[in-house]
Amino acid sequence: MKNIFAATLLGSVLIGCNTKEVAYQPTAEVGLRAPAYPLITIDPYTSGWSFSDNLYDTPVRHWTGQDQQLIGVVQVDGQNYRFMGEEKVPMQLIVPTFEKENWAALYTTDAPKGEWTAENYDASSWKEGKGSFGSPGRLKAITSWTTPDIWVRREVSIDADMINRDLFIEYSHDDGVEIYINGYREVNTGNSARANVMHRMSDEAKKRLKPGKNMIAVHCNDGGGESFLDFGIWMRKDNEQKFTQTAQQKSVNVLPTRTFYSFEAGGVQLDVIFTAPLLMDNLDLMTRPVNYITYQAKSIDGGNHDVSVYIEGSPQWAQDVVHQPTVSEHVDNGSLHLLKSGTKSQQILGKSGDNVRIDWGYVYFAAPKQSNITSAIGVAADVQEQFSKNGALNNAYNPSATGDLTEAMEALSIAHQLGSVGADYSTGYVMLAYDDLYSIQYFGDNLRPYWNRSGNVTITDQIQAAMKEYSSIMAKCADFDAKLMEEATAAGGKEYAELCALAYRQAISAHKLVEAPNKDLLWLSKENFSNGSIGTVDVTYPSAPLFLYYNPELAKGLLNHIFFYSESGKWTKPFPSHDVGTYPLANGQTYGGDMPVEEGGNMLALTAAIAAIEGNAKYAEKHWDVLTTWTDYLVEKGLDPENQLCTDDFAGHFAHNVNLSVKAIMGIASYGYLADMLGKKDVAEKYTGKAKEMAQEWMKMADDGDHYRLTFDKPGTWSQKYNLIWNKLLKYNIFPESVAQKEIAYYLTKQNVYGLPLDSRREYTKSDWIIWTATLADDDATFQKFIAPIHKFYSETTDRVPMSDWYNTGNKTHVGFQARSVVGGYYIKMLENKLNNLNGK
Repeated sequence: MKNIFAATLLGSVLIGCNTKEVAYQPTAEVGLRAPAYPLITIDPYTSGWSFSDNLYDTPVRHWTGQDQQLIGVVQVDGQNYRFMGEEKVPMQLIVPTFEKENWAALYTTDAPKGEWTAENYDASSWKEGKGSFGSPGRLKAITSWTTPDIWVRREVSIDADMINRDLFIEYSHDDGVEIYINGYREVNTGNSARANVMHRMSDEAKKRLKPGKNMIAVHCNDGGGESFLDFGIWMRKDNEQKFTQTAQQKSVNVLPTRTFYSFEAGGVQLDVIFTAPLLMDNLDLMTRPVNYITYQAKSIDGGNHDVSVYIEGSPQWAQDVVHQPTVSEHVDNGSLHLLKSGTKSQQILGKSGDNVRIDWGYVYFAAPKQSNITSAIGVAADVQEQFSKNGALNNAYNPSATGDLTEAMEALSIAHQLGSVGADYSTGYVMLAYDDLYSIQYFGDNLRPYWNRSGNVTITDQIQAAMKEYSSIMAKCADFDAKLMEEATAAGGKEYAELCALAYRQAISAHKLVEAPNKDLLWLSKENFSNGSIGTVDVTYPSAPLFLYYNPELAKGLLNHIFFYSESGKWTKPFPSHDVGTYPLANGQTYGGDMPVEEGGNMLALTAAIAAIEGNAKYAEKHWDVLTTWTDYLVEKGLDPENQLCTDDFAGHFAHNVNLSVKAIMGIASYGYLADMLGKKDVAEKYTGKAKEMAQEWMKMADDGDHYRLTFDKPGTWSQKYNLIWNKLLKYNIFPESVAQKEIAYYLTKQNVYGLPLDSRREYTKSDWIIWTATLADDDATFQKFIAPIHKFYSETTDRVPMSDWYNTGNKTHVGFQARSVVGGYYIKMLENKLNNLNGK
């Protein structure tokens, strides 16, 4: 399959019309096959991805993996070809999950002896409990589970006529889970955590089922952080799928703000472009919660063809789980088809956590109102039948009788009759928007999204503005993508540029921008699929290069909440907090452990980087007292850190961490750098001198011959010293250049097929840190030797999820984490170029 590198705009778009003079055309090819393709990227909640090579092979999914119904069909001369998503048919829940029923089970947290999965196993000594099971206080946990492992046996009843039907096991787990059906292991996830997975039951498992009583036995392991377990069984109802025939996908390409697909069907070429205008020089546009789905069709066989395009959405975009009752409506609007849906309960900011989706506010599917564009809301089978017969919809509202999507899938659909299509393109677009009403709770205050920070703008205003500005926005995105790819290629080569392109939307959409009561920008990350924390400092640190490069005000927004937390007296320790809560509730740290040296070094280095980009230290001056407190802590504790947490403690934390010591020294050097910029020469001399003194001691303590150690007390070990990057980028000269180059030479002897391991303990790595490490290299060829294996991993990984930054360097699998903001750290090489240019190098 061919991938496309860039795109040019031909002509000017006429809003919603099937004009013959417009096309967005790809112009070059790239080799990266994304593990997952970004489609809709608005914020940590409103998210849609394709987890497969072909857009029609699997459902469109939220970054967590839960289905988000989004179907696309092109009708050519009366024949329907599905080009996006997967049809869903109604399902019946025959073994309830906890949302429908607090189900009864026997469980134990002590490893059972014997064949505990067998139907006749004696579990009389086990405890009785109600599902679900999980961490205390977690909204979804009915029975508390706090140990590393839990074993559950649940007796269920299944009718004879159900056994031969299409059955699905729905399960949610944190972390790894094994599920047995009458003794047969049907599911084994390994070390992962997901919610509401729908697993089609295999024929072998169904052979084990029998009318009446059956046993589901489950083992779940909590690898750390939150724990959770829930499961049930669904049966597919009889339903004829309307769109079984697919178009043929010819190419796909990910650019920074857009994803391009091209298909062929019935003598027609159809291009589909997903656009998220995440342009950081315009924060109102960047935070406008509207994405575009553009389609353009032309004949490729010399004839004319009658063409219509159908886009179907679902209330799932506004649900955490599919069981939640929803209400949908056609919004009366003179210029727009405006289809709206949301949950009935509307518990605004009512839940927090990691593997959850938004269930307050409203999703909108919209298109310009004109004679050849029609819309409908109703039972999916009925709406699909309308389009299949007519290539158009009846502009009617016929919702499901129950509002329960498990009984009758509901569709919010838009159809565009492009008419007779010849050799010139005919085009149109649909918009997907989300109004979350309130986005973040910040120390007790509920904050609106940045685009509506004053409370005087409506989502309809935003959608109408998006329609009015469609042509100019598409042109801006085309220009931005071309410039970014050019700059990234110049900085690090073609493969590096492709990684930056894939990382761009993921990094930005893992944040939410709000305005604090004191008018500070708060650019708050969600720690996706690691623990759900909000505003985590050691997630901010690796992601920051992207925002330092494009808008230092956003870089400040990554830090403002941490400064406020300390300066307000709400956080009283002499080092920064780890986080300010669990997304979206930013009311104070919820993580169970502190990271004193880690977070202190992070905050100081990033504050210095902001000063370097802006050419002044005014931001640091505002926070000088707390920066001084943090620096003095690093002076006292940083050279040989005690046994404490750091960001790379995947294999366990330990004392005497050599790379953590580098971070402390860089933090102290950053304070000296800032003091010098502020004219505090005595202070600058004192702390810069202290950093140099510590660096000399570090070199003696860490030396291991041809490299430096993982911990000061363990010879024969090694680790990536990516924290040295600030010594190079900010020209500190605290460490001699020879330190980094000795490390680089050693790393090249330790690379595996998919990259450089994080350290000598395991073969797994962090891709963001590899790129920081690679940027320590003093020539382009060496830099690219570290980049090529990362590119290879993402192109070949068998784990089809949004970019995971934590993966195995010896095989094609990831360890954990996905869709995290830390891939913004890939821009560290581009940041180096920018700083060099600012310094006149």
